Amino acid sequence: MLDPALLRSRLAETAERLKQTRGFDLDVSAVETLESERKRLSTETQDLQNLRNTRSKAIGQAKAKGEDVAPLMAEVAGIGDKLKANEQALAEVQAKLAGIALGIPNIPHESVPVGKDENDNAEIARWGTPRTFDFKVKDHVELGERHGWLDGDAGAKLSGARFTVLRGQLARLHRAIAQFMLDLHTGEHGYLECNVPVIVNADSMQGTGQLPKFEDDLFATEVGETKRYLIPTAEVSLTNLVRDTIQEADALPLRFTAHSLCFRAEAGSYGRDTRGMIRQHQFEKVEMVHIARADQSHAQLEEMVGHAEAVLQKLGLPYRKMLLCSGDMGFTAVKTYDLEVWLPSQQTYREISSCSNCEDFQARRLQARVRNADTGKPELVHTLNGSGLAVGRTLIAVMENNQNADGSITVPDVLRPYMGGVERIA
Repeated sequence: MLDPALLRSRLAETAERLKQTRGFDLDVSAVETLESERKRLSTETQDLQNLRNTRSKAIGQAKAKGEDVAPLMAEVAGIGDKLKANEQALAEVQAKLAGIALGIPNIPHESVPVGKDENDNAEIARWGTPRTFDFKVKDHVELGERHGWLDGDAGAKLSGARFTVLRGQLARLHRAIAQFMLDLHTGEHGYLECNVPVIVNADSMQGTGQLPKFEDDLFATEVGETKRYLIPTAEVSLTNLVRDTIQEADALPLRFTAHSLCFRAEAGSYGRDTRGMIRQHQFEKVEMVHIARADQSHAQLEEMVGHAEAVLQKLGLPYRKMLLCSGDMGFTAVKTYDLEVWLPSQQTYREISSCSNCEDFQARRLQARVRNADTGKPELVHTLNGSGLAVGRTLIAVMENNQNADGSITVPDVLRPYMGGVERIA
């Protein structure tokens, strides 16, 4: 969430910035009314506490003198009742303010272009040249269905729409891609591999910003009175590892990676994405998370994007790097780069990785802190997350960009050790 000071001392400026960059309408009047009430109750509560303390001392003094303390006792009891009512009212006002704060998106970094949607994103660079084919290109569904290796009907029978079953060499290639990514990130990029839960509690979801705003986009489970959520990305589990902790300054940055199942209830229907594996309710991803000091985080973002790019480059997949505009960024981010891979069947670039710096937005919810080496005082860390990469979409890109006229798929060199040396699947 945003620094509460922005809503107290710079409310109008913050509201204008949110409107201009995010198209978000902050209810200034409601915040002002609640903040005024919070201040009044806070001051009144403090005055009552002081008065109760003063009267309590007076009771002690009166008892020592043998005086009648009944009037003072009655007064203190009345003060206690009033204090209890004030404290309850103050807690209710603070809860309402917190509820508003939890629904406010992060403020974009000054380097982010202002815009409404993906049409206003800025292309930063391209890598690789899309292949020219001398035969009719097949999409990943046509390539995968030949031997029943990619089976949407089986997925629908088992679970419903937006689920897919992979078999045979295609399932092995999918696994190989994930293993390759993990080995690259741990062996060359300095990440600590983690195996994390894919079902988490509400505190974890709130810590990284999925709750309360995006509850309808999540899958949830209930056992008795306990409700838990299936993670939309391992970002949730990895980032929450530092919840309620204080890191030492020289320990940062921390770099975590995990290969996990991911679940998104909002996969929905998006035209061309209704075919095949592009937009699924269940998918796999290799996630990258950085925990950094404030002075490190933007440099760390550039490094993280480079790590995702390295995956695509080693696989030989053409892509472009996009800087997202303010209106196209996620709720928690101050700056986001998307990597979009070339898909021959669509003759366009499609998102395969999104890397974001959230600065202290998540850390404030998480109470994730670092001890300042100079002052010894704890400060909020900055959190970053990125896809390194989405495994299913990488599989799609590998299939389509490496297809042959007979429908077989050439295995990229870097994946062959994970495929038992197989050079082509057919």
